[in-house]
Amino acid sequence: MTVAAFMDLALYDPHVGYYARAARRSGRAGDFFTSVDVGPLFGELLEVQVADVFQISDFRFQIDLVEVGASDGRLAADILRAAKRRDAALYDALRLHLVEASAEARAAQRATLADVADRLASSSPELPESFEGVLIANELLDALPVHQVVMREDGLREVYVDRGEGGSARPALHTLEDEPSTPALQQYLDALGVRLEPGWRAEINLRAIDWIRDAARRLRRGFIVLIDYGHEARDLYSAGHSAGTLTTFARHRSAGPEQSPEPGRRSPGEGRPIWLRDPGEQDLTSHVDFTSVRAAAEAEGMTTIGFLDQTYFLLGLSSGLTNEQLAHGNLQFKTLVLPGGLGSTHKVLILGKGVGTPALRGCSFKVRVT
Repeated sequence: MTVAAFMDLALYDPHVGYYARAARRSGRAGDFFTSVDVGPLFGELLEVQVADVFQISDFRFQIDLVEVGASDGRLAADILRAAKRRDAALYDALRLHLVEASAEARAAQRATLADVADRLASSSPELPESFEGVLIANELLDALPVHQVVMREDGLREVYVDRGEGGSARPALHTLEDEPSTPALQQYLDALGVRLEPGWRAEINLRAIDWIRDAARRLRRGFIVLIDYGHEARDLYSAGHSAGTLTTFARHRSAGPEQSPEPGRRSPGEGRPIWLRDPGEQDLTSHVDFTSVRAAAEAEGMTTIGFLDQTYFLLGLSSGLTNEQLAHGNLQFKTLVLPGGLGSTHKVLILGKGVGTPALRGCSFKVRVT
């Protein structure tokens, strides 16, 4: 099977998938931290951007807030509680749609929302058929299944996952290389003008392209805000990432993209990377190619409004909070914007449709990518 098919099973299978079997995987008791785990300030800052959109885009009496990859609903709850405290008109106009693949997580959402659950309009594994407002996806695209390829002297090869032979009830999984499963992989690289050198390994996220196209088509008017770790294609497909970026997170440790941690490789194209260990028991993730995501969105009629580090995005939004509010969340704010941490590793891509190119508060400090 392709690496993408393996990841789909390991992460999202309803019976054995890593995300499917728990309502929440992040936080101190989980395997990794996200900006949501830092505290409610992240959601309170995003509420400033939602309120900004509500005011400048004339949504008037109703605005859809769609969160994709919503887990148990903590981020949406933080946004809604901030709106309830600060802006009654916005709160009353909001219709919340939570999109989450895990049935366990969806079952926990209403309890997480608690006092703001009256704003919940839908909870589903699928995007709303049509919506108008703001879609937020925080660390969604990096967890979508990817194809892995490697360049050899005779051309592009794809990495596949195979079962070992033998009498064991659970033969050890290993990787091998063969012809690409679809011409779309080479076409993807060609569209970017990317030339991988022999020996370079890379991930191609066809699912992210399909997802952004679908989201753009369903959005009648409004904004999509994507927050994730990744790079422009010229940086992602370069010598600096020539080992690939597919990695694992378990107990707050990343294994890195190492390909042959165990002895016994039987051919140059075969091995047992760390990410094959314990499928369903650890997170699998790879860096996002923002160039391709942006191009796919623009091909569906969306306009890029901003692409910047999370640091500068949140500094722009912080102007919408009082000094007292920021002081109350001082440690949280430092963690969210600290260079070298969440602030610079996470990028924010803001796309608009049918709204022109407004001067958004989130782009008011500095539009810069490091």
